[in-house]
Amino acid sequence: MRILLVGEYSRLHNSLKEGLEALQHEVTIIGTGDNFKKYPVDYCIFPKYFLQNRILILLNKILFRIFKLDLQLAEKGIRFWLFLPKLKNYDVVQLINSNAIETYPFFSKYLLKKLFNQNKKSFLLVCGEDTPIIDFMLKDQLKYSILTPYLNDSNLKSEYWFSLKYVQKNYRDLFNFISLNVSQLIVSDLDYKIPLPEKILIPNPVNTNKISFDNLVISEKIIIFIGINKSSYIKKGTHFFEKALAIIAQKYSDKIEIISVENIPYNEYINLYNKAHILLDQLYSYDQGYNALEAMAKGKVVFTGAETEFIDYYNLTEKVCINAIPDVDYLVRELSLLIENPEEIIAMGKRARLFIKKEHDYINIAQKYMDVWNRN
Repeated sequence: MRILLVGEYSRLHNSLKEGLEALQHEVTIIGTGDNFKKYPVDYCIFPKYFLQNRILILLNKILFRIFKLDLQLAEKGIRFWLFLPKLKNYDVVQLINSNAIETYPFFSKYLLKKLFNQNKKSFLLVCGEDTPIIDFMLKDQLKYSILTPYLNDSNLKSEYWFSLKYVQKNYRDLFNFISLNVSQLIVSDLDYKIPLPEKILIPNPVNTNKISFDNLVISEKIIIFIGINKSSYIKKGTHFFEKALAIIAQKYSDKIEIISVENIPYNEYINLYNKAHILLDQLYSYDQGYNALEAMAKGKVVFTGAETEFIDYYNLTEKVCINAIPDVDYLVRELSLLIENPEEIIAMGKRARLFIKKEHDYINIAQKYMDVWNRN
C-alpha cells in the first residue's frame, strides 16, 4: 500500500512509518517537523521565510498586531498547496490532528478537500489536543487534566490559547468537516480514549530497534533529567517538578545530579537524557505521551501519566513508571524512595523496557493500523 501521513508532533508518525516500511509498504510524511524539535519529514512545509528571516518576522509581528494576520500560517498552507500535485493516488491518508496542516482553518478545509478527493481512504488520529478532547476537559469531570490550571484560574487563559482555539467556531467547523470525510477516528492512548470511549485505541508505536537499552548502572550519583518546553510549561505541570527538585537538591545534594534543558531539538534532547536514571515528563495525564515511552524504552524511570485507568487497561501488577500528580510533597516522596532504594530504579527500568516491547512494538502497532485501515 501507499500511505501518506500528514503532520508530525512527537515522532509518532516516524515510528509508524518505520513499522509500515518493515511490512513492505510505501510511506510518505508531510509536515513542519514541529518547529524547534525538527522531526524528520519527507515533504517539509516549515514556514522558513516567516520564522527565519528577520525582516519578514518583524513584518509578520506588525501585521499580526494591527490586523491579526499570521503570515507563517499562510506560508504553511501555501507550501502544502505546492506539494498537492505530488500527494496523489495514496491508498491511505492519515492526519495526525484536525489542524495537521497548521494553517488557517478555512485554508485547511480547502486543501484537505483536494487531498481527500485525489486519494482513496482517509483517517484522523486523535493523539493530542483537538476539538472533542478540549470539549470534554472543559466539562471538568476528571480529577485533573491539562486544563486544570486554567479551570482553577481563568487568568491563565492567555497561556491556553493553543488549547482553547479548538473550540472556536472555525476550528470546530474544521474538525466537523474532517470527521464527515474520514473513514474512522483513531485514538493513541487513554488520555483520548477516556473522552472518546467509542473510538479505537491503537497504542503509540515505538521502534525499540532504534532505541538502545542498557541496564542502568548507578556508580556514583543518581541523575535526574527534566526537559522544559516553555509553550507547554503550565499544561505539563513543570513548576511542580521544579519545586520538588529544589527540595530534593537540598535533601540529597551529595547523591544526585540534575540536568535541566529547555526548548532544544529532538536529537539533542535524546542525547542529553541518555545518561539519566530518572526522567520527569509530565503531570495531568492518565497514560504516557511519546517522550515518556521512548525514555521507558531506554530503561529510564519516568514520572508521567500512569493512573488507575492505565494500570487496569494493561493489567499491570508492577510499576513500569511513576504516576506523576500535581502534588509537590508526593513527588518528593516518590523521588526520595527511588534515591534511597537505587535497586528499584534498575528493576523498574527493566520492567519499563519489557512493557514497551510488549505493548508498543512498532511493527505490531503498524499491523494494527493496517487492520483498521483495511476494514474501514
